[in-house]
Amino acid sequence: MYQQLILKSGRERSIYNRHPWLFSGAVKQLPKAGEGDIVQVCGNHGDVLAYGFYSSASQIVCRMFEFNTDAAFVADTAYWHHKIQRAFELRKKYILSTETNAYRLLHAEGDFLPGIICDVYNSIASVQILIKGTELIQNILLNAIRDIAGVKHIYLKTKKSSKVIEQVSATTDWINPPEEVKTIVKEYGLQFYVDVEKGQKTGFFIDQRENRKLLQPFCAGKKILNTFSYTGGFSVYALAGGASLVHSVDISKEACTLCDENIHLNFPGANKHQSFAADCFDFIKTADTDYDIMVLDPPAFAKNARAVDNAARGYKELNMAAIKKIKSGGLIFTFSCSQNIDRDLFRKIVFSAASDARRNVRILHQLTQPADHPVNIFHPEGEYLKGLLLQVE
Repeated sequence: MYQQLILKSGRERSIYNRHPWLFSGAVKQLPKAGEGDIVQVCGNHGDVLAYGFYSSASQIVCRMFEFNTDAAFVADTAYWHHKIQRAFELRKKYILSTETNAYRLLHAEGDFLPGIICDVYNSIASVQILIKGTELIQNILLNAIRDIAGVKHIYLKTKKSSKVIEQVSATTDWINPPEEVKTIVKEYGLQFYVDVEKGQKTGFFIDQRENRKLLQPFCAGKKILNTFSYTGGFSVYALAGGASLVHSVDISKEACTLCDENIHLNFPGANKHQSFAADCFDFIKTADTDYDIMVLDPPAFAKNARAVDNAARGYKELNMAAIKKIKSGGLIFTFSCSQNIDRDLFRKIVFSAASDARRNVRILHQLTQPADHPVNIFHPEGEYLKGLLLQVE
């Protein structure tokens, strides 16, 4: 029998709307439950509405994973196994192939399983446990990931914010480490080194797969600038599309080295690519004006709501510099992965940049995250990646 969390009168609507986050202001009576325990979420009169992971330390007091009015419901091992199986079937149907073996298996609320991210690279799963609730059932979840996805090695990566805010105690470490932690994955037949230990996020930006693929056919005979290039994902696709020259820019020398390795892995002996370890803002401002295509894929400028204003200024400065410098008729792939910058705000920021640059700009495509990063329609916060493909006169 689960402990009950009782809502204030009139606060049941958010449950009916199936938003998976319950904030403390909606609660009439807190449960007598431990941190991360599964609780029944009940209406003001005690009627069962949902089930979720309890957190007394977070502003989000409960993250719901099951909207079910059955008071006898039990989230057992078979239940969690079925959730992960459903997530895997989605990837198997739309993502996995002989040409692509790097994918996101679990996308938290997008797969109706808050508190866990899992990316798969060949036989390695890189897993982030984000909340205490998923930490308490960690062994069940990891066993299911092994069984269903067929992985042999798991790397647990715990974010500092999860430790501080969500009281997650799991350490960043291997479970059955491989002999070689740097693996080679395939994406649409192209190859990339992935280091799940030292790499950003879980080791690779899987979420840009379809946008990299979209870039490829535009590149024949073109000069490309890939900023915030990290390990060179867009650069590899640009060369695969027949680019005459590709420049990759990242402030990290280590990232530039790995970018060069990825270029050599796919195009040994090629001399159409050069990496620059430099500040991307400064590089664009001092760059020549003969780039046919620019890629602007910066890290999240807004880590929280308080940072939105400064982030907006950063995105505007970056986009205005690119719009001013791009060759007439050129293309700009511009992105924001800041969850706190929504699609409408990002478009307004780019509009403002284009206006101040005083050039005509068209939107050719509106870009987003791929099918293995699904967005729960009741949880729009999960749509974190947004982008525009611009054509500049």
